[in-house]
Amino acid sequence: MAGNDWINSYLEAILDVDTGINDQKSSLLLRERGRFSPAQYFVEEVITGFNETDLHRSWVRASAIRNSEERNTRLENMCWRIWTLARKKRQIEGEEAQRKTMKRLLREKARKEAAADMSEDLSEGEKGDTVGDIQSHGDTVRGRMSRVNSVNTMANLDKKLYLVLISLHGLIRGENMELGRDSDTGGQVKYVVELARALGSMPGVYRVDLLTRQVMAPDVDWTYSEPTEMLNPLSTHENEFETGESGGAYIIRIPFGPKDKYLSKEDLWPYIPEFVDGALAHIMQMSKVLGKQNCSEQPLWPIAIHGHYADAGNSAALLSGILNVPMVFTGHSLGRDKLEQLLKQGRQSREEVDSTYKIMRRIEAEEISLDVSEVIITSTRQEIEEQWRLYDGFDPVLERKLRARIKRNVSSYGRIMPRMVVIPPGMEFRNVAPQDGDTDGETDGNDSSGASDPPIWSEIMRFFTNPRKPMILALARPDPKKNLITLVKAFGECRALRDLANLTLIMGNRDDIDGMSATNSSVLLSIIKLIDKYDLYGQVAYPKHHKQADVPEIYRLAAKTKGVFINPAFIEPFGLTLIEAAARGLPIVATKNGGPVDIHRVLDNGVLVDPHDQQSIAEALLKLVADKHLWGRCREHGLRNIHRFSWPEHCKTYLARITSCKQRQPKWQRPDNPYADSECDSPGGSLRDINDLSLNLKISLDGDRAEGIKNAVTKQGQQESKKLQAKSAPNCKVSANEKPENCRLPAALSTRRVIFVVAVDCESVGELLGISKIISAAKDDSTGFILSTSYSISEINGHLEKAGLKSSDFDAFICNSGSEIYFASCEQESNYMVDTDYHSHIDYHWGGENLRNNLVRWAASVNEKTNPAAAVITEVDSGSSHCYEFSVKDPALVPPLKELRKLVRIQALRCNAIYCRNGEMINVIPVLASRAQALRYLKVRWGMELWKVVVFVGELGDSDYEGSFGGLHKTVILKGYCMSAAKIHSNCRNYPLHHVLPTDDPKTVELPKSDVHVHGIKAALAKLSLST
Repeated sequence: MAGNDWINSYLEAILDVDTGINDQKSSLLLRERGRFSPAQYFVEEVITGFNETDLHRSWVRASAIRNSEERNTRLENMCWRIWTLARKKRQIEGEEAQRKTMKRLLREKARKEAAADMSEDLSEGEKGDTVGDIQSHGDTVRGRMSRVNSVNTMANLDKKLYLVLISLHGLIRGENMELGRDSDTGGQVKYVVELARALGSMPGVYRVDLLTRQVMAPDVDWTYSEPTEMLNPLSTHENEFETGESGGAYIIRIPFGPKDKYLSKEDLWPYIPEFVDGALAHIMQMSKVLGKQNCSEQPLWPIAIHGHYADAGNSAALLSGILNVPMVFTGHSLGRDKLEQLLKQGRQSREEVDSTYKIMRRIEAEEISLDVSEVIITSTRQEIEEQWRLYDGFDPVLERKLRARIKRNVSSYGRIMPRMVVIPPGMEFRNVAPQDGDTDGETDGNDSSGASDPPIWSEIMRFFTNPRKPMILALARPDPKKNLITLVKAFGECRALRDLANLTLIMGNRDDIDGMSATNSSVLLSIIKLIDKYDLYGQVAYPKHHKQADVPEIYRLAAKTKGVFINPAFIEPFGLTLIEAAARGLPIVATKNGGPVDIHRVLDNGVLVDPHDQQSIAEALLKLVADKHLWGRCREHGLRNIHRFSWPEHCKTYLARITSCKQRQPKWQRPDNPYADSECDSPGGSLRDINDLSLNLKISLDGDRAEGIKNAVTKQGQQESKKLQAKSAPNCKVSANEKPENCRLPAALSTRRVIFVVAVDCESVGELLGISKIISAAKDDSTGFILSTSYSISEINGHLEKAGLKSSDFDAFICNSGSEIYFASCEQESNYMVDTDYHSHIDYHWGGENLRNNLVRWAASVNEKTNPAAAVITEVDSGSSHCYEFSVKDPALVPPLKELRKLVRIQALRCNAIYCRNGEMINVIPVLASRAQALRYLKVRWGMELWKVVVFVGELGDSDYEGSFGGLHKTVILKGYCMSAAKIHSNCRNYPLHHVLPTDDPKTVELPKSDVHVHGIKAALAKLSLST
């Protein structure tokens, strides 16, 4: 396989090592000799990552060893590893082929079913679409870059926009960014900081908050522990746009996870809920402050929450749902694409890849982002057409049909696809000032202005025998995928190119090669060996150190020598360095795979090449270096068109897309709400909120299907009504309470000293309420009490009296797996109020009856396959308009939860499916609903502080069990309870449960089953520094 030839030189090096093998046992395998063997290391650690067809030369070299014992041993090792590698690769390729075939069949079936559902009003154009009819997607047109008419949008912008960006991993600060410090602190860090800074300088944007992790580890700089950092606004020579109204943008660092550790992105997953809770508190507080600054009684809610990368996307989805504001997502790099690339190498199995990179949790986070986002921002069409289409939640063919229906205002039957938008990253031009003098082709060590040369120039020039020659510049990490080895070979084997130019390789920073990662050091050693092989001394520069501030000067030096910039990566998602080089007047040679295609289409300032074709790379470089007229034209084109990639242009397009989203905000924050006041989002006992609630809620459960009451919403002096239906239950009634003093005030949650939440997923209601009775005995009058369960309010109410409990013992009931919130009435037992404002939060993307029809169809197909005579899955009435419930006769015959999630996503239906009660019930609720989200809603709506909450859970539970951990709340695990739920968790998710549960969490304690009594519970609370 092309591009892997460097392993031959690696083997040549280790074959020259004196292993000192002269004993009689030298015929044994090297691994049995109890000493380090370079050959063994090579075959076990290097060959396993590459295609065996590249080993022919290495095999010949090993065969030529004169020492027969050593030769036989090394050949034996190579033979064994090649055979193992080939077998492993074939096995992995076969498994992946089966998965792709199955996914293709499922997707084709989903398209047919969607077409059947929507066939009544399909347009002629839609009917003509076929499965293979995939054109360009996203808001770009093939042959040119996206041109969004944002002038009118920008002119009409409300001058009070609040934007929230999220980027969790890496080390983020506004100045002196440590790019390249580790794999998490790279281009994404630079992008999000510059995006926030640029947006904060745009007219109409009041404030931008970039939320990230607060790091207080001793091995990182103290600046990363600062809670707030203001980003200096952009400044341009032309003063193209006015500055923001409140000082622009800020980095807000939220503490989550271990305080004294800097964690890699793979280790952050268990702490995402804690970040969400902390970010929620910040956004709520900041929204109120900004509202007051604007002389408004209403908070200024974010116009959008924008997640960057999978971890931030997952966080943004949760925050978007609980605040009821639009979500935007940028993947930067995608998990499914990375998984495919790693599996193609054949070095690791799917399980091994997941163990190392937590890749399946990352993919699930990206699927969740697809479920919730209104807009997905990409850098290139390639990302849409070749990467996003790998996901269950995105089908370019179905997306095209749905978008056409939306434009025609035709029903999509509950199907939703996010809008894919191509917006290339911007660039900061304040340090860019190309001059005519840069093209003089002569470098005499002194600038024409008399100023001294930058120090980095002399650091590079010292490598060259003739520094006046044009410089070929490459700037990339020494990573195999960056393809720098092929570049060095192309340069070394082309005599004409070597005579005309020098080569400069800026490969990050290093102190010692031995201190680099194994992969990076291998690449660097291979390059050094190639320099020696081709005798390139005096023609190639590879300095050890450079600062981020030196990069513009490096570009300028290359332009001054009439050089060329090259990006030879095998695949380049975007290629920001190409834009940076073009801004300094450098023509480019770039890979034809990925983002450079779009960049070259706009700039027209160079040549695209096949990164696997060494000769093609050499010819492209030689052509630009030798033809000065061509070099000048490419330089001119690049400088003329580079403004298309400026941050102002990027932000105008970005804001035009964001403001075109259907705007949402917390339901009770209506400007025309007569009960709203400045504190309504944190009521603290406000009776106005209760009046509002009383008017909004009225459900009578007296008959089989009783109509609900009016949801009074005052709008322009008119009253509108809503009707709500619920299943009846004996002696259970949900009614309006016009006298607030007769209600159990939900606002009282804000005054509770501690709040107990019982979320033990028992097999029966009686067992659940029995545990609740024990826990309630451990509380006092200042302690709140909430029941959180998969059961309906009717089922709970029917067993309260038997358990010795009353509805008034509870402050709230979270029912139907988090799709309903009820409050008890103080006027009469068995009377409840349902919070319809919560429905307005979770209603987003809810497919309703169309979703139900597809679920019934799925259940029928399962019944037909398993037992046509007796139904395995039966629909039951959940008593909720936001929960579809199915009873399972034999959980072993039902497909795992992950298959059901895949099915609904492929159908473009957005929901949250939960297997509960040991797999004997399935609850399907809105995608933004869950028991964990319901608790956060109680904070947003009723001021309940999450850090006061103690959640009681079993040792296992329903498939949403992981949501009970990791937040600001405390958790008590009742050991020995709900152990029969293990069969749910064995195959309900694509990733292991331990990948998302925090270890050694000081906010979590375990309570043995024998200690589940009043004294035992109080002892557990004492461990959490709580007392009742």
